[in-house]
Amino acid sequence: MIIDAHAHLSNTEYGNMEMYLKLMKEAGINKVVAVPGAMLDVRKMTEYITGRAKPDNPVPDNLYIEKACKANQSIHGFICINPHDKDVLSQLEKGKKQGFKGLKLSPLSHQFSFASKGVTGLSELCGNYGFPVYSHVVYSPGASTTKFIQLAKQFPKTNFIIGHMGFGPADQEALEAARDLPNFYLETSTGNFLHIQETVKRIGSSKVIFGSEYPLSHPGIELEKVLKLQLTDREREEILSQNIKHLLQLK
Repeated sequence: MIIDAHAHLSNTEYGNMEMYLKLMKEAGINKVVAVPGAMLDVRKMTEYITGRAKPDNPVPDNLYIEKACKANQSIHGFICINPHDKDVLSQLEKGKKQGFKGLKLSPLSHQFSFASKGVTGLSELCGNYGFPVYSHVVYSPGASTTKFIQLAKQFPKTNFIIGHMGFGPADQEALEAARDLPNFYLETSTGNFLHIQETVKRIGSSKVIFGSEYPLSHPGIELEKVLKLQLTDREREEILSQNIKHLLQLK
Protein backbone atom coordinates (compact mmCIF):
# COMPACT_ATOMS: atom_id res chain seq x y z
CA MET A 1 0.00 0.00 0.00
CA ILE A 2 1.09 3.57 -0.73
CA ILE A 3 -0.29 6.53 1.22
CA ASP A 4 0.39 10.12 0.25
CA ALA A 5 0.54 11.75 3.69
CA HIS A 6 0.36 15.36 2.54
CA ALA A 7 -1.70 16.81 -0.30
CA HIS A 8 -3.55 20.14 -0.47
CA LEU A 9 -7.02 19.95 -2.02
CA SER A 10 -9.08 22.99 -2.92
CA ASN A 11 -11.95 24.12 -5.09
CA THR A 12 -9.58 25.56 -7.70
CA GLU A 13 -8.71 24.86 -11.30
CA TYR A 14 -5.22 23.73 -10.33
CA GLY A 15 -5.72 21.77 -7.10
CA ASN A 16 -9.14 20.15 -6.92
CA MET A 17 -10.02 16.67 -5.72
CA GLU A 18 -10.85 15.33 -9.18
CA MET A 19 -7.45 16.32 -10.55
CA TYR A 20 -5.66 14.77 -7.60
CA LEU A 21 -7.57 11.48 -7.78
CA LYS A 22 -6.61 11.15 -11.44
CA LEU A 23 -2.91 11.64 -10.66
CA MET A 24 -3.22 9.39 -7.62
CA LYS A 25 -4.56 6.54 -9.76
CA GLU A 26 -1.88 7.03 -12.42
CA ALA A 27 0.86 6.94 -9.77
CA GLY A 28 -0.50 3.84 -8.01
CA ILE A 29 -1.18 5.64 -4.74
CA ASN A 30 -3.91 4.02 -2.63
CA LYS A 31 -4.79 6.61 0.01
CA VAL A 32 -4.13 10.25 0.77
CA VAL A 33 -4.07 12.56 3.78
CA ALA A 34 -5.61 15.80 2.54
CA VAL A 35 -5.47 19.30 4.00
CA PRO A 36 -7.15 22.51 2.81
CA GLY A 37 -5.34 24.29 0.00
CA ALA A 38 -5.60 27.68 -1.72
CA MET A 39 -4.93 29.83 1.34
CA LEU A 40 -1.87 30.73 -0.70
CA ASP A 41 -1.71 30.68 -4.48
CA VAL A 42 1.11 28.16 -4.72
CA ARG A 43 1.86 29.32 -8.26
CA LYS A 44 3.36 32.42 -6.58
CA MET A 45 5.03 30.66 -3.66
CA THR A 46 8.34 32.52 -3.85
CA GLU A 47 6.57 35.84 -3.32
CA TYR A 48 5.04 34.56 -0.08
CA ILE A 49 8.26 33.01 1.20
CA THR A 50 10.22 36.21 0.60
CA GLY A 51 7.47 38.40 2.07
CA ARG A 52 6.74 40.30 -1.14
CA ALA A 53 3.14 39.06 -1.02
CA LYS A 54 0.66 38.37 1.77
CA PRO A 55 -2.06 35.66 1.73
CA ASP A 56 -5.25 36.88 0.06
CA ASN A 57 -7.54 34.29 1.61
CA PRO A 58 -6.02 32.68 4.72
CA VAL A 59 -9.32 31.08 5.80
CA PRO A 60 -8.95 27.28 5.42
CA ASP A 61 -11.73 25.56 3.50
CA ASN A 62 -12.15 22.61 5.84
CA LEU A 63 -15.63 21.99 4.43
CA TYR A 64 -14.11 21.05 1.06
CA ILE A 65 -11.90 18.47 2.75
CA GLU A 66 -14.77 17.13 4.83
CA LYS A 67 -16.88 16.64 1.69
CA ALA A 68 -13.96 15.02 -0.13
CA CYS A 69 -13.49 12.50 2.70
CA LYS A 70 -17.18 11.63 2.67
CA ALA A 71 -17.17 11.26 -1.13
CA ASN A 72 -14.13 8.98 -1.27
CA GLN A 73 -12.99 6.52 1.41
CA SER A 74 -9.39 6.74 0.20
CA ILE A 75 -9.16 10.33 1.49
CA HIS A 76 -8.39 11.10 5.14
CA GLY A 77 -8.53 14.72 6.26
CA PHE A 78 -6.52 16.94 8.58
CA ILE A 79 -8.37 20.03 9.78
CA CYS A 80 -6.53 23.34 9.38
CA ILE A 81 -7.05 25.90 12.15
CA ASN A 82 -5.77 29.45 12.50
CA PRO A 83 -4.25 29.61 16.02
CA HIS A 84 -5.19 33.28 16.26
CA ASP A 85 -8.89 32.35 16.35
CA LYS A 86 -10.52 32.57 19.78
CA ASP A 87 -12.41 29.27 19.47
CA VAL A 88 -9.58 26.97 18.37
CA LEU A 89 -10.36 24.18 20.83
CA SER A 90 -14.02 24.05 19.89
CA GLN A 91 -13.01 24.02 16.21
CA LEU A 92 -10.80 21.00 16.84
CA GLU A 93 -13.54 19.27 18.83
CA LYS A 94 -15.96 19.86 15.98
CA GLY A 95 -13.39 18.58 13.50
CA LYS A 96 -13.01 15.35 15.43
CA LYS A 97 -16.77 14.81 15.28
CA GLN A 98 -16.69 15.50 11.54
CA GLY A 99 -14.17 12.72 11.02
CA PHE A 100 -10.88 14.58 10.69
CA LYS A 101 -7.83 12.59 11.79
CA GLY A 102 -5.22 15.26 12.54
CA LEU A 103 -4.35 18.95 12.69
CA LYS A 104 -2.64 21.04 10.02
CA LEU A 105 -0.93 24.29 10.99
CA SER A 106 0.21 26.88 8.44
CA PRO A 107 2.62 29.51 9.80
CA LEU A 108 3.20 30.93 6.33
CA SER A 109 -0.52 31.65 5.95
CA HIS A 110 -1.43 32.61 9.51
CA GLN A 111 1.89 34.02 10.78
CA PHE A 112 1.93 32.74 14.37
CA SER A 113 4.44 31.47 16.89
CA PHE A 114 4.62 27.82 17.92
CA ALA A 115 4.78 29.12 21.50
CA SER A 116 1.43 30.93 21.23
CA LYS A 117 -1.48 30.04 23.48
CA GLY A 118 -3.56 28.86 20.53
CA VAL A 119 -0.89 26.45 19.31
CA THR A 120 -0.08 25.01 22.73
CA GLY A 121 -3.77 24.53 23.53
CA LEU A 122 -4.34 22.73 20.23
CA SER A 123 -1.23 20.58 20.69
CA GLU A 124 -2.33 19.40 24.10
CA LEU A 125 -5.84 18.56 22.89
CA CYS A 126 -4.42 16.70 19.87
CA GLY A 127 -2.59 14.45 22.32
CA ASN A 128 -5.89 13.63 24.00
CA TYR A 129 -7.53 12.92 20.65
CA GLY A 130 -4.65 10.92 19.17
CA PHE A 131 -4.31 13.54 16.42
CA PRO A 132 -0.89 14.14 14.80
CA VAL A 133 0.07 17.80 14.38
CA TYR A 134 1.52 18.60 10.94
CA SER A 135 3.28 21.86 10.14
CA HIS A 136 5.94 23.30 7.91
CA VAL A 137 8.39 25.80 9.40
CA VAL A 138 9.53 29.20 8.14
CA TYR A 139 12.51 31.51 8.47
CA SER A 140 11.10 33.24 11.50
CA PRO A 141 12.12 33.02 15.19
CA GLY A 142 8.60 32.07 16.29
CA ALA A 143 7.94 29.39 13.67
CA SER A 144 11.38 27.88 13.17
CA THR A 145 12.52 24.28 13.38
CA THR A 146 13.82 25.04 16.88
CA LYS A 147 10.43 26.25 18.07
CA PHE A 148 8.60 23.28 16.53
CA ILE A 149 10.96 20.89 18.29
CA GLN A 150 10.39 22.71 21.58
CA LEU A 151 6.65 22.25 21.06
CA ALA A 152 7.15 18.50 20.54
CA LYS A 153 9.18 18.32 23.74
CA GLN A 154 6.49 20.23 25.63
CA PHE A 155 3.78 17.76 24.58
CA PRO A 156 5.33 14.26 24.48
CA LYS A 157 1.92 12.56 24.20
CA THR A 158 1.27 14.31 20.87
CA ASN A 159 2.90 13.22 17.61
CA PHE A 160 4.38 16.00 15.45
CA ILE A 161 5.18 15.85 11.73
CA ILE A 162 7.46 18.49 10.24
CA GLY A 163 6.77 19.08 6.56
CA HIS A 164 9.30 18.95 3.72
CA MET A 165 12.04 17.40 5.89
CA GLY A 166 12.29 20.65 7.86
CA PHE A 167 13.63 23.98 6.63
CA GLY A 168 15.80 24.33 3.56
CA PRO A 169 17.67 21.66 1.62
CA ALA A 170 19.10 19.71 4.59
CA ASP A 171 17.73 20.54 8.03
CA GLN A 172 20.07 18.75 10.43
CA GLU A 173 18.20 20.04 13.48
CA ALA A 174 14.97 18.38 12.32
CA LEU A 175 16.83 15.17 11.53
CA GLU A 176 18.35 15.04 15.00
CA ALA A 177 14.97 15.73 16.61
CA ALA A 178 13.44 12.82 14.69
CA ARG A 179 16.29 10.64 15.96
CA ASP A 180 15.97 11.74 19.58
CA LEU A 181 12.24 12.35 20.14
CA PRO A 182 9.76 9.45 19.99
CA ASN A 183 6.98 11.81 18.86
CA PHE A 184 8.76 13.69 16.04
CA TYR A 185 8.50 12.69 12.35
CA LEU A 186 9.79 13.98 9.00
CA GLU A 187 7.60 14.24 5.87
CA THR A 188 9.37 13.99 2.52
CA SER A 189 7.50 16.27 0.08
CA THR A 190 9.80 18.59 -1.89
CA GLY A 191 12.72 17.34 0.19
CA ASN A 192 15.83 16.53 -1.80
CA PHE A 193 16.92 13.01 -2.65
CA LEU A 194 20.30 13.11 -0.92
CA HIS A 195 18.96 14.45 2.37
CA ILE A 196 16.19 11.84 2.52
CA GLN A 197 18.68 9.07 1.75
CA GLU A 198 21.16 10.31 4.36
CA THR A 199 18.37 10.66 6.93
CA VAL A 200 17.37 7.02 6.52
CA LYS A 201 21.02 5.96 6.78
CA ARG A 202 21.49 7.90 10.02
CA ILE A 203 18.24 7.30 11.90
CA GLY A 204 16.41 4.58 10.00
CA SER A 205 13.06 4.65 8.21
CA SER A 206 10.62 4.60 11.12
CA LYS A 207 10.46 8.42 11.37
CA VAL A 208 10.16 9.25 7.66
CA ILE A 209 6.78 9.66 5.96
CA PHE A 210 6.04 10.02 2.24
CA GLY A 211 4.04 13.05 1.12
CA SER A 212 3.57 14.83 -2.20
CA GLU A 213 2.71 18.51 -1.50
CA TYR A 214 0.16 18.39 -4.33
CA PRO A 215 -0.60 20.60 -6.26
CA LEU A 216 2.79 22.32 -5.93
CA SER A 217 4.43 19.00 -6.76
CA HIS A 218 3.23 15.97 -8.71
CA PRO A 219 2.43 12.95 -6.48
CA GLY A 220 3.97 10.57 -9.01
CA ILE A 221 7.22 12.51 -9.13
CA GLU A 222 7.47 12.71 -5.35
CA LEU A 223 6.75 8.99 -5.13
CA GLU A 224 9.45 8.19 -7.70
CA LYS A 225 11.97 10.05 -5.55
CA VAL A 226 11.26 7.65 -2.67
CA LEU A 227 11.25 4.61 -4.95
CA LYS A 228 14.73 5.55 -6.19
CA LEU A 229 16.17 5.57 -2.67
CA GLN A 230 18.46 2.71 -1.67
CA LEU A 231 16.10 1.02 0.77
CA THR A 232 15.17 -2.40 1.97
CA ASP A 233 11.61 -3.55 1.32
CA ARG A 234 10.79 -2.99 4.99
CA GLU A 235 12.20 0.54 4.97
CA ARG A 236 10.28 1.44 1.85
CA GLU A 237 7.06 0.03 3.27
CA GLU A 238 7.48 2.04 6.46
CA ILE A 239 8.02 5.29 4.58
CA LEU A 240 5.26 4.75 2.03
CA SER A 241 2.52 3.56 4.36
CA GLN A 242 3.26 1.97 7.72
CA ASN A 243 4.46 5.05 9.59
CA ILE A 244 1.47 7.22 8.71
CA LYS A 245 -0.90 4.27 9.23
CA HIS A 246 0.48 3.94 12.74
CA LEU A 247 0.03 7.65 13.50
CA LEU A 248 -3.55 7.69 12.17
CA GLN A 249 -4.38 4.30 13.70
CA LEU A 250 -5.55 2.99 10.34
CA LYS A 251 -6.20 -0.70 9.86
